[in-house]
Amino acid sequence: MFSPRVLKSASSLMCRGVSTGQMWKAADMAEGNTFLLVSNVRNRLREIVGASTNWKDHQQALAERTSLSQYLAQSQDELPAKTMKDSAVEAHLPLGSQPTLREKYLNYHNSVRFGRILEDLDSLAVLICYSHTWNKELKRSPLSIVTALVDKIDMRKNIIYPDCDIKFTGHVTWVGKTSIEAKMHVSQYHDGAYTDVLDATFVMVARDPENERAAFINPLKLESPEEKAIFQQGEINKTRRVELSTASLLKVAPAAEERTLIHNLFLNTLDTRTVSFRSRILSTNSVWMEDAKMKGLEICHPQERNIFNRIFGGFLMRKAYELGWANACAFAGCRPTLVAVDDIIFRKPVEIGSLLLLSSQVCYTEGMHIQVRVHTEVLDPLTRQHSTTNVFHFTFCVEKDIPAVVPQSYGESMLYLDGKRHFDETMRSQG
Repeated sequence: MFSPRVLKSASSLMCRGVSTGQMWKAADMAEGNTFLLVSNVRNRLREIVGASTNWKDHQQALAERTSLSQYLAQSQDELPAKTMKDSAVEAHLPLGSQPTLREKYLNYHNSVRFGRILEDLDSLAVLICYSHTWNKELKRSPLSIVTALVDKIDMRKNIIYPDCDIKFTGHVTWVGKTSIEAKMHVSQYHDGAYTDVLDATFVMVARDPENERAAFINPLKLESPEEKAIFQQGEINKTRRVELSTASLLKVAPAAEERTLIHNLFLNTLDTRTVSFRSRILSTNSVWMEDAKMKGLEICHPQERNIFNRIFGGFLMRKAYELGWANACAFAGCRPTLVAVDDIIFRKPVEIGSLLLLSSQVCYTEGMHIQVRVHTEVLDPLTRQHSTTNVFHFTFCVEKDIPAVVPQSYGESMLYLDGKRHFDETMRSQG
């Protein structure tokens, strides 16, 4: 539709010995055009909000941001409309031209660690939204833009090569009063051309400098029928999310056909040699859900902080993905391939120093597909209180039929139905 703000490929600039700082200075002098390396995205975000790169200075930096509240708009009408072009950004990950960079992204299957791509997508989504809301008259943005949810990530390619350059592009596609949808596309240069890797849709929210209450953002000006169609899809996505939340199994009972499915699963596990509801046995090629779990623990160190000195959302996504992948791998007995990431909700921020507990569960299987749910929570070691921070949903595929997971308790049955809903939605969206 239009070209993102990019001057030259990052890989060619690095080959010429242009430093990161020089790149941004050149960008500022080029009538607003910008280009960047993925490795510099978070540095650019720190510049925008005025965050310190030193952990010991974070309290002072937060205190200084408090004064920026005076620049917040009191209504959306006060803010100038921005176009989709205004937020268009292109970033390069030069894996082909920078061999030293590959170590960070390489996995033992000689492919790219997808968890690292999730981290990059999260940072880029924030930068795209800041590009939409940027006020040239201010040195720092008064807004705190944080990830609310990952609506969808659809994979277009099974293998991401560790020695070929990757390109990220994206822009704002929909805005409300305080929330923004950003779509991103990832492609990789291989055999002389860029090929599609994935499409991602993130939803971000704008808050005040102290990240305590919602803040207004610039409205979106639509300039063509194509942009109107893109914006309308954003409205559809919002309506779908509301409908899914309303129909959540945490709020309402399962539908009639879902209740029948669960009852049939229960009947199929009853021991016919006894007349008892308590005596249950597994059928051939089945596994109890209780035996399809995996757990993990992370101590949240300052190294993984975001620009607001909480744990970086991309880090949480990477850890959840890697645990979910390991869970699917152990369950199937072979290497799984990611099909989609769906409906990641960020319920509350994770503070530095938290004990982060991760629990992965294979909650639904069908044919060669595995639906995995990863639940993360923080534990306060002093009060022993647990607080849910995130829920992740991953769809994997393997090259053989796999066992069916069977719930035993009512709670597991609800996890099973929730997994089936996410799997069915993924299959519908992929045609």
